[in-house]
Amino acid sequence: MINFACTTINLQDIITCSFELNKTEYELLLFLLAQEKALSVNEIATLRGSERSTVQKAVARLLSKELVERRQLNIAGGGYRYLYATTDKDDIKQRLSSIVNEWHRNVTSAIKNW
Repeated sequence: MINFACTTINLQDIITCSFELNKTEYELLLFLLAQEKALSVNEIATLRGSERSTVQKAVARLLSKELVERRQLNIAGGGYRYLYATTDKDDIKQRLSSIVNEWHRNVTSAIKNW
């Protein structure tokens, strides 16, 4: 937790605000970060006890924000399925730091121009 003048900001707030994630997307991001392998939407839904459509929507948003990667797995005999895993955690941390640093620059500039 970080104390900032009149409020305390926790890491979840920083992550959700920086990447514009809702609670479901944030929880799914943490879940995928903890996995050792890429998973399908059905596997994620089953493991989390969530609706498939909820997972599918959250995965799509995480994909659009480049926090998750999609890989195609070809199935013997034809067909394929998509597997999802987070992008490199260090990359996510670097992006988060850049966003926070930009916020800091903007705040500093606003104070100087006050």
